[in-house]
Amino acid sequence: MLALGVFAQTASSMFIHGTPFLLPALTARGDSLAAAGALVALPTVGLVCTLIAWGYVVDRIGERVVLVAGTAVMFVAGVGAALVDNTLAFGALLLLGGIGAASSNGASGRVIVGWFPPDRRGLAMGIRQTAQPLGVGLGALSIPWVAQQHGISAALLVPAVMAGLAAVGCLAGIVDPPRPATKAADRANPYRGDSTLWRIHAVSILLVFPQATLWTFGLLWLHRDLGWSLAAAGALMTVTQFLGAAGRIGAGAWSDRVGSRLTPLRQVAIGAVVSMAALSLAAWTEWWWAAVPLMVVASVVSVSDNGLAFTAVAEIAGPFWSGRGLGIQNTGQNLVIAAIPPVFGALITATGFSTAYALAAVAAVAAIPLVPTERGK
Repeated sequence: MLALGVFAQTASSMFIHGTPFLLPALTARGDSLAAAGALVALPTVGLVCTLIAWGYVVDRIGERVVLVAGTAVMFVAGVGAALVDNTLAFGALLLLGGIGAASSNGASGRVIVGWFPPDRRGLAMGIRQTAQPLGVGLGALSIPWVAQQHGISAALLVPAVMAGLAAVGCLAGIVDPPRPATKAADRANPYRGDSTLWRIHAVSILLVFPQATLWTFGLLWLHRDLGWSLAAAGALMTVTQFLGAAGRIGAGAWSDRVGSRLTPLRQVAIGAVVSMAALSLAAWTEWWWAAVPLMVVASVVSVSDNGLAFTAVAEIAGPFWSGRGLGIQNTGQNLVIAAIPPVFGALITATGFSTAYALAAVAAVAAIPLVPTERGK
């Protein structure tokens, strides 16, 4: 269950977060950075619009059907986008792929939360959360190179094939976890009369600014400002994502050891502020000897919070609300991810990369006081 959940989510992450690695190819053919950013944000728009709906379906009918259907939609949309020439059709298929990708966000997490006991759940969910940086890393390693060598259409077949394999795997191997007997109290809305879940959602929204900024523009920054080749920049981005995956596992194990998801979450938020502020300063002063290592550190720290918040939401929301809770969690985060490419693309065009990194640090500062100390406070 853990392996299939990770694989399905990795395919989703590659489709959603891998498309920004088409930015060099899109801008090379004449698109403005803002226009190209809007185009590669369409999968995230599709994801954001349907996350809560997929969560509702998971709560009602279970995880297996949702995982199979969603990954199959990704496969069809990716292949279709690779075959069309019309820009509007291309964008519509990217949007459809994002809708399919939304299925795995809640369903794969629910499978793992349902099959692992609380004292092992943080580590298991940390492993599951490695799917996001793994998807980004694999996308960084493959998509820019394929686009440069064989064109944009061929590059889209990479996440499409990954999604097709995930659909077959989930169909063959996913088993819905057992649920406890239904009681009226179990189905009570956990958002009423308690701010804990809302505060965790807000923290996650603010902490996604650093990671989305680095995912979207890190490769372009290395290529354009530092003069790195696309192959070298893509390789470094891949390394940072694999290190980020290890960071998520470590954060999950840490939370199991201390018996809390929220205490480590606050420490990660502080680390994100420090690393992004230092990166902004290094980029502004053109201290490249420091900027590259700081980008690696910031990339690792900025993704380490996701598994902690994700597990906390699933545990607090319970088995009959966690699908919707995780849908709300990911909707807020992905609204930011969808806005980052066009908005920060225009900001970088006007003021440079250091300003974008500084703004991401400010968002992380705002997250620190919002982290709950315990439920209901």
